[in-house]
Amino acid sequence: MPLLIQNRALDRITSTGELFDRHPHLKENARTFRSQPLVDVDPKCLLYVQQREFAATTPADKSVSVIGSGDATTCHFVVLRHTGSGAVCLAHCDGSCTWSEIPLIVKAVTSLSNVSKEGRLELLLAGGFNDESKTSHKLSLNILAAFQKQKEEIHLETCCITEMNDIVVDGNHSPVVYGIGVNVNTGDVFPSSFTHKGPAEELRSARTFTGGQMADIYDSSQGLVKIGPCSWSPNLDIGFWLSQEDDTILKYMSTSPLAEPPHFVQHMKTTIQFLLEHPSSDSLFPGGQPQLYHRSERGDWERAA
Repeated sequence: MPLLIQNRALDRITSTGELFDRHPHLKENARTFRSQPLVDVDPKCLLYVQQREFAATTPADKSVSVIGSGDATTCHFVVLRHTGSGAVCLAHCDGSCTWSEIPLIVKAVTSLSNVSKEGRLELLLAGGFNDESKTSHKLSLNILAAFQKQKEEIHLETCCITEMNDIVVDGNHSPVVYGIGVNVNTGDVFPSSFTHKGPAEELRSARTFTGGQMADIYDSSQGLVKIGPCSWSPNLDIGFWLSQEDDTILKYMSTSPLAEPPHFVQHMKTTIQFLLEHPSSDSLFPGGQPQLYHRSERGDWERAA
């Protein structure tokens, strides 16, 4: 089935500008979305999704009330929700393998829903901006095209992407919204910031840095965050980057050097340091088993025994 906008099939488009010209209400929805106040999400209720990860759950979940993700420049956030079951998935897509990732997101929601019952699948997209290389624009079109190929009817409700998520500051383009959260109980989605990005933040960043594919990080039936197992080869040459100037790291490690958040370079250095300290990932996954984390009584994620 094609992607639906106001219950009508989306025709083929060749640009995001064409999408917004044909459907001006999407412009208004995007303006409304990006103008919401920024919410600093409480870590005690949060499940944080990093780049090239997704997580899905339902309102019955006692461990997670907000799924969130941040630090996106050219990356896009995908939120898919079934209005009947309340099952919702948030993914942080970077364009690495969009065509295989979108079916995973759809399956994550439909597997938690009885889609034959009342309700429908609703989609929110956010992220990207008018970057010089048009990386955002290409990703926007690929995500829309991938959803067009799904067999399920999916209704595009909010689309705050690329030019509708763009602001010019001191002559430089950057995103308006860098992070979002979704309230699992209500389905409300809002611009967000995050002080906590765990559990296992460095390990998860290392997985992505070394080429890991899109990963489902959450088992909602057990309230468990599951990381890995993943593998990488020793590469001592990456230590070279730790001695480089910040501008050099930005230039070569970012798709959008002028738009990155202030902590980007330190995040890259921390990830590289982690990889140097763990040249092989084997010791991180004894017996080839994933790392599991559950919500403690204090509200933080702790390693499961």
